[in-house]
Amino acid sequence: MGKAKIVEHSPNFEKVKDYYDRGLWTIDRVHTAVGKWITEAEYKEITRFDYPNKG
Repeated sequence: MGKAKIVEHSPNFEKVKDYYDRGLWTIDRVHTAVGKWITEAEYKEITRFDYPNKG
């Protein structure tokens, strides 16, 4: 069995994930947090969707 990969998240990742998982934040609100609180990769990890570039 290999070593578990340690993933470093942005400081607010858990907060955003919790808000989304509990239905307090919509997917649009999570999208707004990208670049401010979380990364595009974290957006995908939270929502299970690729980060859409809303122009």
